[in-house]
Amino acid sequence: MAQSREVVLNGLTEELAGFVDLTRSLTDDQWLMPSRCAGWTVADVCAHVAGSFADIAAGRLAELASADAPDRHAAERQGRTQLELADELEQGAKVAAEIGAGFDDEAWVGSPPVDIPGTLGEAVEGMWYDAYVHGDDVRTAIGAPSDRGPGLQAAVSHLSDLLSHNNWEPATLAFDGMPAFVIGDGQGRRITGDALPFVLVATGREDPAVIGLDSSVNVYG
Repeated sequence: MAQSREVVLNGLTEELAGFVDLTRSLTDDQWLMPSRCAGWTVADVCAHVAGSFADIAAGRLAELASADAPDRHAAERQGRTQLELADELEQGAKVAAEIGAGFDDEAWVGSPPVDIPGTLGEAVEGMWYDAYVHGDDVRTAIGAPSDRGPGLQAAVSHLSDLLSHNNWEPATLAFDGMPAFVIGDGQGRRITGDALPFVLVATGREDPAVIGLDSSVNVYG
């Protein structure tokens, strides 16, 4: 289950504002650096995030949920500048916030408007997770430190839902400075320590052996 409606909507707004600022701060050299997303530059990562919220703003929810959406976002924005993508994301984030303000608690625990597992709340938290993880992709590419703010907890929360939907082994995620998140019935192992390596492993960005897990934890595997 996603975190509360207030936490997620406020957190998503702040995450996107930070991503806009990060995008605007990038130099031309940083813009063209390779990222840890295979075949993507920093510009491509930013294009995907901006494209996601452009789709939301335009009501293209089925297209956003399709498997080829990330590559489409990057391809459609080839050659655009940092300022152009930052402006596009800022506008998309504004519309998304206006849409989110119309959700009530009943809608939050109901079904999302597209055919994906989970609740509307999980889908919105998934957008926060995506922005956080891709922000970390950009920071890693340019040699900047990772952000360990609320977005990291949102990523753990969303990954616990994805792993539950994937019928991964029962477990409890009890990372430093966070509440516990339960996968399945929570009767299996208790995974503790720093949350960021888990997020990187569960998204296929690091070898799972570094935290004593196997490839089944990769939600994209």
